[in-house]
Amino acid sequence: MGEQAMGAAIEASLFLLMIVLAVVIARLRSLFAAAMLFGIFSLLAAGMQTMMDAVDVAFTEAAVGAGISTVLFLGALGLTTSNETRPLHHRVIGLAVVTATGLLLAYGTLDMPAYGDPNAPIHRHVAPHYLVDSSAEIGIPNVVTSVLASYRGYDTYGETTVVLTAAVGAILLLGGFVTRSGDPDRRDGDGEGA
Repeated sequence: MGEQAMGAAIEASLFLLMIVLAVVIARLRSLFAAAMLFGIFSLLAAGMQTMMDAVDVAFTEAAVGAGISTVLFLGALGLTTSNETRPLHHRVIGLAVVTATGLLLAYGTLDMPAYGDPNAPIHRHVAPHYLVDSSAEIGIPNVVTSVLASYRGYDTYGETTVVLTAAVGAILLLGGFVTRSGDPDRRDGDGEGA
């Protein structure tokens, strides 16, 4: 019971921090600060997903949201200004659209089972099927491996592709940055050879 209360307190704290960060990011004019806070927001989201036992989703969120997205934001900032220009439209319209979208999304969750409900369909239908029948259907004694590699193999393939793409993109961007800001002799040499 103590662990459940602690988990609920951590989740509530992460959720509150995410809301505060979202409001701060929406009010910022500095694009560099917004990019950095977006990375922190993604790390908080990854922590929230870890608390909800969605570790694979948390890993993808940390790699893509906090990793490659931050690098891409910084790369884009290198090509433009670091401050937001004054918007041409009124901000009230944007606020109304975001509020309506949020309310619609919240309304869409009303039919979902309660968080952690042991009687949720996923716990009464899919999970028992995996535990009982996976060995006979897939031929792999480890249930986790059979789920990741077969039942939801396309999802695992997609996640692996996303993480690999993020890693390659980060390596390419950071490699280009190191080359541009690196050894001046090398740059001079490159210029002479061109």
